[in-house]
Amino acid sequence: MTVVGDGLNRYEVDRDWLRKKPEFWNMGECADVAIDSHDRLWLFSRSNNPVTCWDVDGNFIGSWGDRGNQHGEFKVPHGIFIDREDTIWLADHQTHVVTRHQTDGKVLMELGVFGYASITVTTVGGNGDPFNNPTGVALASDGSIFVSDGYGNRRVHRFSPTGDLELSWGEAGTGPGQFSILHKVGVDPDDRVYICDRENNRIQIFDRDGKYLNQWDDLVGPGDIHFGHDGLVYVVEQGGGNGISIWDQNGSIITRWRGNKEACVSAHGCCIDSSGNIYVAEIGDHIDGQRITKFSKI
Repeated sequence: MTVVGDGLNRYEVDRDWLRKKPEFWNMGECADVAIDSHDRLWLFSRSNNPVTCWDVDGNFIGSWGDRGNQHGEFKVPHGIFIDREDTIWLADHQTHVVTRHQTDGKVLMELGVFGYASITVTTVGGNGDPFNNPTGVALASDGSIFVSDGYGNRRVHRFSPTGDLELSWGEAGTGPGQFSILHKVGVDPDDRVYICDRENNRIQIFDRDGKYLNQWDDLVGPGDIHFGHDGLVYVVEQGGGNGISIWDQNGSIITRWRGNKEACVSAHGCCIDSSGNIYVAEIGDHIDGQRITKFSKI
């Protein structure tokens, strides 16, 4: 048994949590995970079955979505977020859209233009409109939608709850409000916006209007951020051997594990259930590394 963490935040590692997946099922690269209000886990993966749902014991519940051909609904799944209404938000960085779905897959909203990448920098020095390789989505308490945009662009976009673009900020660089790759976005209970500025090895924090507030620097390749019911902040670190760090909301590190091959080796996204267990989507470059790893709180 492998145990990671310290003090009140210790976890038993289960690298084969999805033992009861359908026969002959190929998980594909597991891009991101989210938990709904029933503690069901939703996986967004780069497979022929891109959106799947699993119960707390790792049993398969169902799936939807098409990635099987050039006209598929999804191309390169990247980010997933579940809101208070249990609707599912998905960011695909090759279709260049963010979509909102019912749990049965019905599309409720689509932001962006399917298959169209906006120009990142215009000839007059302007920065890009939505979207050019969007990576993640998160909602504020009033339903405002924040999108990290992403691999091609270097921008954050805020939309109204009905999908109207209200505000964009960011440009390429290393200073405050500048980004390398915006790998994911999170919004805390006080509606502060956190951007995983991965290649700059930091998380930048803004208010909802894009005003720079602070940044966390003690990170190596932050790839995802999740706010737990316990008031703690969980960060996937894709550098330094790959792992997880846990923070308080003041930016103080509580515990961390990186470079432990018995824990995770290709973490890409994470979420926390109501019992404080951590689930990590591992993207992997081979089938053995494409999995969901569960960290059960001790």
